[in-house]
Amino acid sequence: MTQITNDNIRKAVREQYGKVADSDSSGCGCSVSSCCEESSSDAKTVSVNLGYSNTDTDQVPDGANMGLGCGNPQTIASLKTGETVLDLGSGGGFDCFLAAREVGESGRVIGVDMTPEMVSKARRNADSAGYQNVEFRLGEIENLPVADAVVDVIISNCVINLSPEKSKVFEESFRVLKPGGRLAISDIVAIAQLPDNLKDDMALLTGCMSGASSIIDIENMLRKAGFETISAKPRDESKQFIQSWTPDGKIEDYVVSATIEAVKPAL
Repeated sequence: MTQITNDNIRKAVREQYGKVADSDSSGCGCSVSSCCEESSSDAKTVSVNLGYSNTDTDQVPDGANMGLGCGNPQTIASLKTGETVLDLGSGGGFDCFLAAREVGESGRVIGVDMTPEMVSKARRNADSAGYQNVEFRLGEIENLPVADAVVDVIISNCVINLSPEKSKVFEESFRVLKPGGRLAISDIVAIAQLPDNLKDDMALLTGCMSGASSIIDIENMLRKAGFETISAKPRDESKQFIQSWTPDGKIEDYVVSATIEAVKPAL
């Protein structure tokens, strides 16, 4: 892709998720384009279907859970007290607040999002609930506003597929992780070649569908970035909720949710 095309994709994604943040509505899974008029109770239902517990959805600030995502990275992150966690594409802060609960007061959670409206929303949520160990930074996940080797764990929920430069995302992730640090993400992956009419559909791209890479490509990008102990596991059961994103589009024939893990080699 050309830089102009990449910038156009980022602009479309930023505008779409800015609208979601400003509207105080929730999404439907990761696909904000199809379900932007849902209530907070709907967002809770969506999140439970994605793998979160009722306790998870009840213990975050109001407005943090927007029903966006395609899984629950917390289940594979194995967070420990005192760790520093980075959430790529932190949105309203849902996963950050859950991570803060796990790492405790001695830990730290950083959320990065390129949408100003989302960052502002997340900061308001943190202030309203009195979180002291969570911060939100405005920035692109291809150019993280984070220092080298300061993060223990990187989590992300259905965001990297939105990037037109996924290799850079993984390279930046490798840079900011400490030696021995780990990547634990939930994302959409391609299981079949998308037809050109779907691949070029900007609504499907901003809805986390047409920008998905294959598991083989993701594993190769992670390996090239320097990661080891790479594991990418598709979740076939995710086809059910993906089908609801585009009921008439049969998109579930082409993409599924997957858990993706990798480790930065220890010194």
